[in-house]
Amino acid sequence: MCGKKLSEGAAAKFAELDAFIDGLGIDLEDARRRGRLIQILHRAQDIFGYLPREVQAHVAKKLLLPESAVSGVVSFYNYFTTTPKGKYCINVCLGTACYVKGSEKVLSEIERVLGVKADTVPTADGLFSISALRCVGACGLAPVMVINGKVYGKVTPAKAVEIVNEYKKLG
Repeated sequence: MCGKKLSEGAAAKFAELDAFIDGLGIDLEDARRRGRLIQILHRAQDIFGYLPREVQAHVAKKLLLPESAVSGVVSFYNYFTTTPKGKYCINVCLGTACYVKGSEKVLSEIERVLGVKADTVPTADGLFSISALRCVGACGLAPVMVINGKVYGKVTPAKAVEIVNEYKKLG
């Protein structure tokens, strides 16, 4: 991969991605191969946790596509991320209903307890990432916090810390 020697872990991840791509039976002569790009990027993000430039370049090479085509898809869809995330992704809704009911205080307390700001870097131990969302669509449960898809409603700053501490115990 780009002339760099890979760590054993990275090499295994690239091998897993290659096996997935190869298993799709894509005809590289067929212009429709681009139609599999999103599926492949989802799998790559599952494997690597995010989509750094090296992974995007690798996918482009495997599909005989320009790197810009892959990068364009990654940057267009919010689901894809080019920065590492924690094992547990904490999302705090800052939509109107949640904000009025105190979600900003919930977010501030989580940031204080974990020592990182929302939408920046994961915690030093790699366990948590924090993001602020505009609306989760669960206004009746405001304020809302979501961790890896699990919704927590009517969250107070103290309750948010209790929930985070439970995830810390899981490691």
